[in-house]
Amino acid sequence: MQPAKRRPPRVGDSPAVRRTLIGFVLIVGALLILAPLLVIFAQAASLGLDGFLKTIGEPDTRHAIMLTVVTALIAVPVNTVFGIAAAWAITKFDFWGRRFLLVVIEIPFSISPIVAGVAYLFVYGLQGLFGPLLDAWDIKILFALPGIVLASMFVTAPFVVRELVPLMQAQGRDLEEAATSLGASGWRTFFSVTLPNIRWALLYGVVLCNARVMGEFGAVSVVSGNIRGQTNTLPLHIELLYHDYQTAGAFAAASILTVLALVTIVAKVLLERQGAGRARRPALAAPTGKSA
Repeated sequence: MQPAKRRPPRVGDSPAVRRTLIGFVLIVGALLILAPLLVIFAQAASLGLDGFLKTIGEPDTRHAIMLTVVTALIAVPVNTVFGIAAAWAITKFDFWGRRFLLVVIEIPFSISPIVAGVAYLFVYGLQGLFGPLLDAWDIKILFALPGIVLASMFVTAPFVVRELVPLMQAQGRDLEEAATSLGASGWRTFFSVTLPNIRWALLYGVVLCNARVMGEFGAVSVVSGNIRGQTNTLPLHIELLYHDYQTAGAFAAASILTVLALVTIVAKVLLERQGAGRARRPALAAPTGKSA
């Protein structure tokens, strides 16, 4: 009998290496992520419940929260529809420029949000491309809600697409082609065949998109004008409070965005588990024996 071959050593087999890596990750994560979060909650809690509610209830803070919510309610649904349409076109149809379309959609990932905000100034500003026309029709884009929504949509445009395209490419076109051959219309095929298969990835992309919209700072700071009580979203209002030496108010407002981030993480984990569970069930239910 030949002696069993020894498995070559792998990185991480040594307990010292394993403990060093785990300790390094824990220390860096605690210093860069956990410590700032704890400081935010500690400073917000130091106000007490009455002080916290009083700070959040100030008119400018309430307006910033409301403006942030309204922006998300507009930008997220539009980007969701756009993401579904773009993913459908890229994965279900063959046309010239398909790869180029995917590259264009991913541009916001490689461009600084501040650069995007400045670009909107040159497009919709008074001296911009459409500025004179908009001014003649008395349509205000910049330093108002439309500009904030447009900037938020720009930076979050790729989120839904990036979640759907890999999944829809892996699923292929067989189910949609079968439904079409049986006489189903395009809308019926989408709602009965495509949507059930992509719903978890879609929800995941929507959650990420919503979190980014509510936390966006760079592009919105350029196009909003930072007008107190009018065009300040919650991230901009936090910076304004901090520069005005209203530290307590800044931390109280920041705790709201922090809670949103934690809720996003929890939703992400739950959606990933649901999606993984749905993917495993068909495999577990598949028969393992041979049929006669």
